[in-house]
Amino acid sequence: MVQSGFSLMMAVVLTLCCWWGAAPASAQPVTLNMPTTLLTGEIAMGSKSLFSFSGKRPENLGVKNSKLAVCPNTPNCVSSQMPDSDAEHKINPLAYNSAPAEALAKLKSIITSMERSEIISETGDYIYAEFASALMGYVDDVEFYVDPSQPNQIQVRSASRLGQSDLGVNRKRIEEIRSKLSSMDA
Repeated sequence: MVQSGFSLMMAVVLTLCCWWGAAPASAQPVTLNMPTTLLTGEIAMGSKSLFSFSGKRPENLGVKNSKLAVCPNTPNCVSSQMPDSDAEHKINPLAYNSAPAEALAKLKSIITSMERSEIISETGDYIYAEFASALMGYVDDVEFYVDPSQPNQIQVRSASRLGQSDLGVNRKRIEEIRSKLSSMDA
């Protein structure tokens, strides 16, 4: 029974992957890792994903010439630095009313309070974090940049590593972060 249940679950996973277009957006290998923490309760508690379709970390992350990377043609990315004419990818930058370092400290606090998030790197004007989905472990790369030429704004980019559609998850996440930052700044 356990083996047939596992087989059924794997069939559902593969079907969902094909249905949602989980093929890598840039021909990166997909990894399926069963976590070793299955018995520790982390999955049941929501801090770990059951599967890990993490993909490979993109090489185009970071700030280059005061810009974050441009969103790909897929609808699973939002960026405050996309042109206004690109409504599918455009999102407003985050606003803040404090010193830039204080705003980034608040942002860091917000990110670390969110489930399945991890800050990977940070500098004095930049934060890069990864967010994993609850069930499948899809990873989104999220970047925040305080551009000194644009006071009181944090530029943002949030992109899924795999697939085509994210069902609006990246946009919703940034709006949730915006709301939390706004209430901390009030």
